[in-house]
Amino acid sequence: MWNKDEVQGKVDQVTGKIKEKVGELKNDEQLREEGQDDQAAGKVEEAVGAGRRKVGEAIKDLGNKIGQ
Repeated sequence: MWNKDEVQGKVDQVTGKIKEKVGELKNDEQLREEGQDDQAAGKVEEAVGAGRRKVGEAIKDLGNKIGQ
C-alpha cells in the first residue's frame, strides 16, 4: 500500500509533466523548466516514501517474528 509521500510524489510528477507540456506549447521556457523541476522533486518524494514504507514493513515483519 502506498503512503502519502509516494502518492504526492506521483501527483507532483504528473503536475510537472503537464506544466512542461504547456510550457512547450506556449513557448514559455520558465514554465517548462518549472515542470521539469516538479517532476524531479516528485520522483525524489516518491522514492523517500517507498523507502519509508519498506523500512516500516521490515520493522513490522521483525516484530511479528519476535512475537512468535
